Amino acid sequence: MSSPAEYYKSLPPISKAYGTLCLFLTTAVQFGLFRLPDIALMYKPVFSSFQVWRLITTFFFLGNFSINFGIRLLMIARYGVQLEKGPFERRTADFLWMMIFGALSLLVLSAIPIFWSPFLGISLVFMLLYVWSREFPNAQINIYGLVTLKAFYLPWAMLALDVIFGAPLMPDLLGIIAGHLYYFLTVLHPLATGNIILRTPRWVNKLLARWRIGAPTPVYTSAQPDRTTQAADGTTSAAFRGRSYRLND
Repeated sequence: MSSPAEYYKSLPPISKAYGTLCLFLTTAVQFGLFRLPDIALMYKPVFSSFQVWRLITTFFFLGNFSINFGIRLLMIARYGVQLEKGPFERRTADFLWMMIFGALSLLVLSAIPIFWSPFLGISLVFMLLYVWSREFPNAQINIYGLVTLKAFYLPWAMLALDVIFGAPLMPDLLGIIAGHLYYFLTVLHPLATGNIILRTPRWVNKLLARWRIGAPTPVYTSAQPDRTTQAADGTTSAAFRGRSYRLND
C-alpha cells in the first residue's frame, strides 16, 4: 500500500496542481491570510482598479473547511485524475486546455447578472465531473451507500443533493453548462458533422513543453475508430461510447 507522499507524487500534473492550489488558497483564507472580498470575482474592480487577480483566484476557493470542501477535493482527486489518466492520457495539453476553456466559459457566463457567482471553483470542479460522466457514462456509482446509478446521471444527482442540503444551485449549474459546451464542441459536433470547432492552441503545447510538463499531444485528423459497433448481422453503425478524441493545431 503506497504512502500519502507516493500517492501524491503519482498524481497527473494538472489535476495535482489544481487540487493543491485549491487546498492552499482555501487554507490561507481560513487562517486569515486573505480576505474573501479581496479574491472574489467582482468585475467592477477588475476593470476600474485593474485587480485582474480576481479572474484567477475565483477558481481556487472551494468554500470554508467543511464536509462539502472535502467532497470537492475528492472530486478533483477522483474524477479529474481519472480523466487525465484515461481519455486524456498523453494529452496533457488537451486536459489543460479543457480547464482553461472551462474557466473562460464560466467567466463569460458569470458576467450575466443572473448567473453571477463570486467564486467559481465549485463550478470548475463540476465541469470536470460532467465531462467525466460523459466519458464514462456506464460506470456504476454508489452515492453514500444509498443508491447506485450510472455515471451519466451523477452530475444531476450531485446537484439535487446540494439543493437538498441547502447549497447554492448556481455554481453546480454553471459547471454543467460549461462542461456540456466543451463536450459538444470537442466531441458531439465533430462526430455529427466532421467539422472541428475547438482545437487546443499551439501555445498550450508550447507552454507545457517549455516547462516539461506531461506528454506531447498526438494529432488526430478523424474520430477514433472505436466509435462504431458491429451488429449481430455484421453491419456497423455509429455508437456513442463516452470516449472523446482530442485535437490540436
